Amino acid sequence: MFILIACFYTGRTQISGTGSWNVLNFKYTYTPKISFFGEAQLRSLSFYNQFHYYEFKGGMNYKLLQNVNISLGAGTYQTYREGGNFVKPKNNDEFRLWPQITLFQDIRKLKVEQRFRTELRWTRNGYRNRFRYRLAVSHPFGKKEGGSQPFLATISNELFFTDREPYFERNRLQANINYRIAPATTVQLGYLHQFDYRINDEIGRDFLVVGLYFEFFRKRNTPARTDTELKDY
Repeated sequence: MFILIACFYTGRTQISGTGSWNVLNFKYTYTPKISFFGEAQLRSLSFYNQFHYYEFKGGMNYKLLQNVNISLGAGTYQTYREGGNFVKPKNNDEFRLWPQITLFQDIRKLKVEQRFRTELRWTRNGYRNRFRYRLAVSHPFGKKEGGSQPFLATISNELFFTDREPYFERNRLQANINYRIAPATTVQLGYLHQFDYRINDEIGRDFLVVGLYFEFFRKRNTPARTDTELKDY
């Protein structure tokens, strides 16, 4: 249902039409506790037109406890003006450093994730802090292949806050389905709706999300798979 909404949504938006949100992600698991990741994103305000944003980021994850991960990431985040493709001058030119902690819990067949992230942001308008909290619930389904189910349906909501007035910046709601097409490859299709309050680091309200995720393991430390994991963004 949400895929149909993403394709045919015609409600009022900040920018006319539904934009695109494209993700390319790589993850390398070095040991059962340590992994590294890299990601690129490209976004547009209309359906594969009016490209206005891109980011490159990477970092490291550490499994602190069975259901607790800590991460450290960094990246560059570039926002252009609306009205065309990569229109200058830019709205924002930003470098970001972000520590993060993620908590996981299984409730029967549901997987619950709580993510807390602090962002240290060096922007064209000076230094800023931001704090993010995301709650996600997912459900794996499909015939098991190699010990795991190939599909994962997820819905999540994320809140953005700062330490400056008006404190609240953004609310981001997303629904998507992930499908593992190969042991190391997962594709994602979803719909994302966000409400922005006086910020210009990423404008736009409705997006069709398309993601491609690659996951590799150090052979002698390859962990046993259970179910498709939630994908970051």
